[in-house]
Amino acid sequence: MHSINSISEFHRQLSLPAPLHPLVSVIDVAGIKPDESDIWEQFYVNFYSISLKKDVTAKIKYGQQYYDFDKGTMNFIAPKQIQSLTMAEIRKMKVECGKGYMLLFHPDFLYTHPLATKIKNYNFFSYALNEALHLSEREEKDIIEIFLKIEQEYQHIDKHTQDIILSQIDMLLQYSNRFYERQFITRKAVNHALLTQLEKLLDDYFDSEETLKQGLPTVEYLAESLHVSARYLSDLLRSVTGKNTQQHIHDKLIEEAKEQLTATSLSVAEIAYKLGFEHPQSFNKLFKKKTNVSPLAFRQSFN
Repeated sequence: MHSINSISEFHRQLSLPAPLHPLVSVIDVAGIKPDESDIWEQFYVNFYSISLKKDVTAKIKYGQQYYDFDKGTMNFIAPKQIQSLTMAEIRKMKVECGKGYMLLFHPDFLYTHPLATKIKNYNFFSYALNEALHLSEREEKDIIEIFLKIEQEYQHIDKHTQDIILSQIDMLLQYSNRFYERQFITRKAVNHALLTQLEKLLDDYFDSEETLKQGLPTVEYLAESLHVSARYLSDLLRSVTGKNTQQHIHDKLIEEAKEQLTATSLSVAEIAYKLGFEHPQSFNKLFKKKTNVSPLAFRQSFN
């Protein structure tokens, strides 16, 4: 695992001139010529990256997914998120790297500013995210305009530079959040299909008694099985159903518990273990929270 700790080091690895500002830089993607180094096989950077790219022939592996930027998309990478590029892709990028811009900014640049905390709430900075943001032509122009304003601002550094650039980054993130949330609306068919897959995945998990081997299904397990990030899955489900992934797991769990309580003679403790709980008390607490009655009281109401 290789780490790229500074924006200056990243510029060198991409065969670019030294950045004019040590903590923030805007890169013209067309000028990137990555060194043929094994550093790209698995690496992470210690700064934020926001990119708008078009006509890119190479694909970068981010988490467990490949990103294809040939349609014109935005993507977001937070510090210490693992990426990888094959040597074949590196050589392809040296010939033609597509069009677009990449904004880099170090966490230290946000220090003492409200954005340092706010940025952590944007879910599109997510490790396994394979849903890049797709923009209209007008939106692309607006985003590029922000990139260029940031680039122009750090040409002449003074006491106002940081605040002005941070306001531009803040605006960029707010626009991105709008695009991100819009995709849950415009992709309703895909979202409902994913919800159907989730329900089947949970049914199969409980029917196979996987809970006895693995315990309760986790958000991470479901997201990985559906090939999306945990954050994206929860945001998507919340947009469709009003509930996040953990709430869906609990709802399915209560359904299974009710069936076991009414259709079998297993004790409450046995049902708890069968459903993946290590301690029956945890099962009792969750069941009562969701139904307002204890498992035993629910069973007795059917007698």
